[in-house]
Amino acid sequence: MLTPKEKDAIIKKYQVHKDDTGSPEVQVAILTREIEKVSEHLLLHKKDNHSRRGLLKMVGNRRRLLRYLSSEDEKRYEKLITRLKLKK
Repeated sequence: MLTPKEKDAIIKKYQVHKDDTGSPEVQVAILTREIEKVSEHLLLHKKDNHSRRGLLKMVGNRRRLLRYLSSEDEKRYEKLITRLKLKK
């Protein structure tokens, strides 16, 4: 779970315009950070299947948002995956 400070920092870094909090770029960036945190948790707690299921749901949600973004605006999609260092 991200702290409000971490979330605000991510929003400010990836927002498209001044009041943006829900664009696909922001949502993907927040999900990416949450996925990283849960992945670190699972390295220590290998048998935590509840968190593993949550991780899979987050990965699926991020994949869905990225697919939407790539179909809507290919340039924004390319820029985002480059900034987040994600594979296609």
